[in-house]
Amino acid sequence: MNCISFFRNLFLILFVSPLFSQLTSDECLEQLSIFAESAKIKNYQAAYEPWKIVLDNCPNLNVATYQYGELILKDFIKKSPSEEEKTKYLNDLLSLYDQWIENFPERKGIRQIGKIYSSKGQAMLDNGVNDKALIYDTFDFAFKNDPSSFTNPKSLAYYFQTGYDLYKSGTKINLETLFESYEELTEKFELLKTNISKNIDIILKKEESGTPLTSREVRNKKIYDTNSNAVSAYLRLIDQRIAKEATCDILIPLYSKNFEENKNNPLWIRRAAGRLDGKDCSDDPLFVTLVEQLHILEPSADSAYYLGILNDKKGNSDEALKYYQESVSLQTDNYKKANILYKIAVKFKNAGRRSSARDYAQQALSFQPSLGQAYILIANMYADSANGCGDSQFNKKAVFWLASQTAQKAGRVDASLKKLANQSVAAFNGRAPSKTDIFTEGNQGTTITFSCWIRRSVKVPNL
Repeated sequence: MNCISFFRNLFLILFVSPLFSQLTSDECLEQLSIFAESAKIKNYQAAYEPWKIVLDNCPNLNVATYQYGELILKDFIKKSPSEEEKTKYLNDLLSLYDQWIENFPERKGIRQIGKIYSSKGQAMLDNGVNDKALIYDTFDFAFKNDPSSFTNPKSLAYYFQTGYDLYKSGTKINLETLFESYEELTEKFELLKTNISKNIDIILKKEESGTPLTSREVRNKKIYDTNSNAVSAYLRLIDQRIAKEATCDILIPLYSKNFEENKNNPLWIRRAAGRLDGKDCSDDPLFVTLVEQLHILEPSADSAYYLGILNDKKGNSDEALKYYQESVSLQTDNYKKANILYKIAVKFKNAGRRSSARDYAQQALSFQPSLGQAYILIANMYADSANGCGDSQFNKKAVFWLASQTAQKAGRVDASLKKLANQSVAAFNGRAPSKTDIFTEGNQGTTITFSCWIRRSVKVPNL
């Protein structure tokens, strides 16, 4: 600590604290106003002393004491000249979160415990606290007690990461707890993605109608795109971690061992069946047992979908389709309906039934216009069909223009797919007719119609 900081703190201890030990409400408000004005312009040095006076003497005056206090202390931690001073301010920050919970556990009637304690856990991680069990317990308390306000995708991902690290070190977390945490967090990420998609879809529908967006809507779309990217990136992070543990050789014995205990728990069965399906373990007899039990306990969109998979495995395509369609009709949530339709589209694509796959992908887009994966699926099927969908070499290559245009839509509606979409567009355009091809053919501006399953047209670009 330098001399200036030492004498400043000494002054506060000897003179300022006694003076304000009995602050009136007006004096508290005056100090609040002083530190808030400085904090608003990020002059945290000037804000510190009046802020500390309010925190020590009027801790339940206003939530701004904690909102600005977090910013002030984070700035002091970042600029601390020594580890000793950094540790002091970090301890002050961690204490601040506890006081925040004590004095303002709610805001506008909505609980904030999950948000505040997840911020505390993240602060420990960001500043090099080595006690992973303590960090995990902090995140775990936030998630278990108030998951609705624990929404920061970075903190959600590192909640899983710290649990994964503890599992790998053989302390505190066993494999079953790790999978349970993964399932809960995956569902949380999917909920965040759905909420973002709902906001994006409102804007996409307005754009499709030709109505200009307001400046606020343009700004909000950028925020939604940023949030979509973050959620997708952190979901990939936890997927990468669990992939090493979630193999069929590990999953099947684990779920088999726990089935008897959980055979009347539809949530557990649904998650187990979903994990086996997601990891291509659905050939195992355990999958059949799970699906049949789920349909007995709780006939639902999920159980009907899994029955469709079972019939697909047996080669009963018509019966499988009947169950898939039942799954869609049973689902009342449009975004879950879109997800089911997309998964059906993927199954048809893998079975070589491209026309059906496109139909289901387009149905999915009708319920969720921001489902960029559906456009990627369609674009790839177009590209894969190039050799069989043209009556000349030029027309075969022209299919790639259609694939490129479709892939481009994926990046437009889903920011998290923009990089993949751009790569696909570049690859498809690289295989489409060149300017020399167009000049040689002499067909610029004409329309080419594909008579194969695609049954779509594309216009030859003008030179």
